[in-house]
Amino acid sequence: MTAPFAPWADPAASPLIEIRDVTKRFGAFEAVKSLSLNIYEREFFAILGPSGCGKTTLMRMLAGFETPSEGAILLDGEDLSPVPPAKRPVNMMFQSYALFPHLTVEKNIAFGLKREGTPSGEIAERVTDIMRLVQLTDFARRKPDQLSGGQRQRVALARALVKRPRLLLLDEPLGALDKKLRQETQFELMNIQETLGTTFVIVTHDQEEAMTVSSRIAVMRAGELAQVATPADLYERPESRFVADFIGEVTILEGRVSGADAVGATLSAMEGAPDLRVATDTLPPLGETAWLALRPETVTITPDRPEGADNALPGTVLDIAYLGNLSTYHVALADGRVVKAQESNRFGANRRGITWEDAVWVSWEEDAGVLLQA
Repeated sequence: MTAPFAPWADPAASPLIEIRDVTKRFGAFEAVKSLSLNIYEREFFAILGPSGCGKTTLMRMLAGFETPSEGAILLDGEDLSPVPPAKRPVNMMFQSYALFPHLTVEKNIAFGLKREGTPSGEIAERVTDIMRLVQLTDFARRKPDQLSGGQRQRVALARALVKRPRLLLLDEPLGALDKKLRQETQFELMNIQETLGTTFVIVTHDQEEAMTVSSRIAVMRAGELAQVATPADLYERPESRFVADFIGEVTILEGRVSGADAVGATLSAMEGAPDLRVATDTLPPLGETAWLALRPETVTITPDRPEGADNALPGTVLDIAYLGNLSTYHVALADGRVVKAQESNRFGANRRGITWEDAVWVSWEEDAGVLLQA
């Protein structure tokens, strides 16, 4: 059985990219604050965060368009600071694609190689190979205005990859595509990256995109790293309310730690309601404020109080979002807080018998949620 790809979990593995205590200032404003991060060979790494969090500044420093105010960025142990962008084994694909409208697909892809003085025979071979990989062979003689958005995106990708960079940076590369095409292209990107073995770093604000394509994700907030983890760990084991709220749908209930034992903690979440039980490895101090993060698919909604449930609270259906295969119910509790419950529609949404303003119960198992202390 093949071991999973996880060089970050191997103490003997050397990173391709080392970002060491990097700070970037623009005047008095710190866009990136003492940030350290390792990225490994063959990773599809995502930098994710809201607008203004510093993710684009970090990418521009990797590309060489910005210089760190403090700290260093190393590629294979070599400090990149004195290396100009054109001399780095790094290429960048922009959201705008920036294709030459007067050149054919073939010539757009070959442009960088010609500028470097690559022999014509080698150019033809490499362009042919990369066009085959990105499925553009039949469009070689077309110009950009004769292509769809997805095809133009593949031309830009091919032009970046044909130079065989050690590191490919992708700045919101799918932002110009409609949702369905964007989803299709995500899987194309993954297949191309896996085939070539090139290290990809993608910057995006789209959580679904980052979760789909990446081996690991760095979530940024206000110039700092909030958490770096695999998509599954970010979703199932967030380390803060910010990460839990930023990645996917979540309900966060605030309470006071009223008890703790070997397997979990007890949280007093609201007056007059039963305490909530939470399985956790990290027991917070008694009396401290903590937060319970619940993903909607872990919460069950029923007309009657469920028997034997670890946690159960009464409420009223405030809203229902029908999503085709799923329905998300927003249930208002007695104190006004809202819990989200998600149910499959495999037997038809109308057969559940729960609708707006119904009195219901929401319940979940002790190990369904994550207890957060920040």
